[in-house]
Amino acid sequence: MVKIICDSTGEIPEDIRKQYDITIVPLNVLFGTDSYQDGVNITPAQFYKMLVEGKVHPTTSQPAPGLFTEAYQKLAKITDEILVLTISAGISGTYESAIQAKQMADSKLKIEVIDSMWTCAGLLLPTLKAARAAEQGMNLAEITKLVKDILPKIRVYMIFDTLEYLRKGGRIGVAKAWLGGILKLNPVLTLKDGVIHPVTQARGRAKAVDILVDLMKKTGHPEEIIVEDATTPDELEDLVKRLGAAIPNAKIIRTKVGPAIGVHAGPRIMVAGAISTV
Repeated sequence: MVKIICDSTGEIPEDIRKQYDITIVPLNVLFGTDSYQDGVNITPAQFYKMLVEGKVHPTTSQPAPGLFTEAYQKLAKITDEILVLTISAGISGTYESAIQAKQMADSKLKIEVIDSMWTCAGLLLPTLKAARAAEQGMNLAEITKLVKDILPKIRVYMIFDTLEYLRKGGRIGVAKAWLGGILKLNPVLTLKDGVIHPVTQARGRAKAVDILVDLMKKTGHPEEIIVEDATTPDELEDLVKRLGAAIPNAKIIRTKVGPAIGVHAGPRIMVAGAISTV
């Protein structure tokens, strides 16, 4: 059976991770000289408290190739086929670490490494599809094709209160044109060609959520919608209710924006994503 590896920015809920036995390789979060592994020894709640209250702005770093090597070696005891999905290579070196580890792996081990060109919901969606396909008995080549066919159909949108965290982290991409814009405008962003890309700006948080709902409605009739918040669970529940009413046949999966993405997104990000049918 093919085994699946995803990095920690897929924000995979624990129940899903356990159900499909998905291996998670964590990114690193650094507050000065203090280093943490995303989701291993720092929780989202702990991280956002430190982000807001701390005097040192955190940074991130990709997993060392050795972490992927350890994951490959562990899984080699139970399978000879491994699929790895990573955060976009346009915003992280994680993909390169996975490739370097593959080059050092046992030649008998078949490993496919895919740059999702996404993160958050955009990484969780294909990982979940891959894990289900593996459970159904599809082989590595079949699952790889399935995932590559899905990636262009993914739609993920993020709302922010500020672009300041993206600016500090150097991940702002094309949206840098909005820096220094009118106050009280809430950016709506996505990823395009693997980098941050602007969609629109809303006058206020409520309008930004309206836009998020409208964008999800335009994905057609998705089977599943991933929704994420960092520190605004009440807003997320309201978003879930609205999406449930607007797209009643879709299963909605909730998860949290974790530390590695939170460094660059800030504490009030919300995310919605789905695989488009149109």
